[in-house]
Parts: sequence; C-alpha cells; structure tokens
Amino acid sequence: SRSTAHAESVAELLCAELEQHGLPLDLAAAERLIGDAIGPRPAGPADEERARAERDEAVLVHAAPGGRADLRNPADVKALLRRVGFDLPDTRAWRLKQHAHEHPLIASLLTWRKAERIATTYSYRWLDEHVRGGRLRGEWSSSDGAAGRMTASAGLHNMPAEFRVAVAAEPGYAFVHADLGQIEPRVLAAVSGDRALIAATADPDLYQRVAARLGVTREQAKVGVLGAMYGGTTGNSGLALPRLRVEYPQAMALLERAAETGSRGEPVLTVGGRLVRMWSSDTYDERGVGDIDRARQAAAARGRYARNALIQGAAAEFFKAWAVTFRARAHAAGLDARIVLCLHDELLIHAAEPIASDAAELLGAALRETAQRWSPEPDVRFLAAVSVVARWSDAKG
Repeated sequence: SRSTAHAESVAELLCAELEQHGLPLDLAAAERLIGDAIGPRPAGPADEERARAERDEAVLVHAAPGGRADLRNPADVKALLRRVGFDLPDTRAWRLKQHAHEHPLIASLLTWRKAERIATTYSYRWLDEHVRGGRLRGEWSSSDGAAGRMTASAGLHNMPAEFRVAVAAEPGYAFVHADLGQIEPRVLAAVSGDRALIAATADPDLYQRVAARLGVTREQAKVGVLGAMYGGTTGNSGLALPRLRVEYPQAMALLERAAETGSRGEPVLTVGGRLVRMWSSDTYDERGVGDIDRARQAAAARGRYARNALIQGAAAEFFKAWAVTFRARAHAAGLDARIVLCLHDELLIHAAEPIASDAAELLGAALRETAQRWSPEPDVRFLAAVSVVARWSDAKG
C-alpha cells in the first residue's frame, strides 16, 4: 500500500508534466486526415452545414424512395435499415459490419460514422483548440475511479486509430513505444496466488497455455478468462467457466468473492490498498413497493463492477508504478527521454535519437523492477512489446 501511494503521488506529478509537454503532432498530416474524411476546412457555419448535408446524402441516396432519416438518431437509423430489408436489434458498428457487403447503404453508413466522429470531435476546431507549439495538449488525471487509470481530455485517450500516423516524433527524436502484454490475467495470477495461472504466465501467450489446460480453443480460453474477470459469465463468456473453476480455483474464487462483496453493496479493496465503493440503487417501483427484479439487476451490476475494479484497478496501479519507475531511472541516468502518452497499457516516450535504444532497454529494466516491487507473487512473468519508431502508427501492438 505504501509503494502504491508513492507511485500514485508521482503519477500526479507525471500528469502535470504530460500537460506541460504535450504530445508531438504532425499538424499537416492531421489536417490531411481530417480533409480526407470531411473535406476542406469550412469557411463558416453555412459551409459547415452544407458539408454536413452532403455527408448525410451519401448515405440516404441508397435508401428506398422516401427513406429520409436523421442519421444521428438510432431509432431513425433502425427504421431506415428496415426499409431496405434489415431488421436489426441495434445499430452497433460490429453488427453493421456483418452486413456491410449486403447493401451499399450499410457500407456507406459505416463510412459516414467515421466521418461524423471526426466532424464532431476530431475536426479542424479540435486542432485549433488543443494544438499549440506542435503539441496536442490536454488535462490529465491520475485516476478515473473504479479502474484507477490515467485519463486525459482533448481526445488524447479516444483518438481514432487512423490519427496515429499524425503522432510523429520531432526532428532529432524518436518514439519508444511499449505495450504491456495480457496484463489483466497476469495481474489476476499475481493477486490470487493461483499456482496454475502463475505457471501460465511463463508463456508469452498466456491464453494458449490456458487453452491447452482447459482443452478448448485459444479464443474460447481468452473469452472465458476475460468474461470471468469482467462479469461476462453467461453466453459465450460462460462456456469455459466450469473448467476455469476446476483448473484455476484460487483465481476464480477471488473473483467470485469480489462479485459477492460488490453485489451486497460493500466496497472492495485493490491489492494496492485503494478502496472502491459500490452504490445504492432505487429498487422500488412507482408505487413505492420493493421490486425484486430491480434489486437483482442492481446487485448483479455491482458484482460485475467489483470484479472489474479488482483487476483493472490493480493493473492500473501496476502500469503507473512502471511509468514512474521509468521516469525516475531515466532522470537519474540523464537521458533526454520524456513520457508523452499513457494510454491504458501503452507508454509512448519521446527520446533523442542517439539514446532511443538506451531508453528502450531502460524501459524493459523498469518493467522487471516494477514486477519485483509490486507483484505479491515473484514468479509471475510480466511482458511488454517495446519498439523504437518515428510515428505512433509504426508501433506493433
């Protein structure tokens, strides 16, 4: 708990540094990406409205006669899809992608959504408001509540993947990129002390080791493990659960105790000592009578939240300890290398080109040091893919 408190304190300092230094951005590349999606910079509100209407029309032209709709209204979109023969339960992107080859309206709708996201969130206005001195700047927070992750404003944590090509190291510098591998199940092994799961962390692909032990496919093992950690214990996520309980009893028992604690409305404690409180829910109907179904749904939601908090919270604590350990070691070594982005399990470091490989080695050493200091179980293996790149998009993750 004391080391976690130290790491959390330094993470606050790191947040201040991230705000001050910003994320290097190739402004010309960013403007090209925006232009490709929504057209040239509008001359004014009327021009912006015209471009908006043109984007809508590129979808509506494929609708049946009279098929006008507000594409920003999910109910209207569902009705539009029904008119061309697709009665879908929702309009989530993954569901639409399953039918994209079946009708041009669906394909154009998916393209429209990408452009709409850029037009409303990552537009020219976004660049004007948040890019100063060639750096994208936002406000950082060291902990976002239950998950305890570092978060940022200005779109730094939700940037579309295609914008990563615009995140470019400055002349004379390179990025050192690192991505923790399968961090959540490795954290589960550490906090539960489950010897079989700890043994699985020795494999670079933990899910393959679990699959072999359970006698299922790798994908089934992955879905099962993630479902157990995050509350997906029915459907496809629950198929592997009985075997997981047999093969990894300590890990599954830890998760189920957390779920039971949360479902009762009691707080859970992360391995680092952070208290995550539950919430009370209105379980009475309009007549003021207790509603059993509402109460059960609220309890189940708290249980899922508690599982999530226990693992994601610990993973966030590990990540921040790793980031601040690198920061301290780089400073002590006099390296011109600064952390410029913390994204869940990813670190992006802006380092002078001559010492970029040294920074990469130091990052690996910092991971080993963090694991030794943080993990309750010394045999758990933590991994990170580290590369030196010119642009964020070049990183393999």
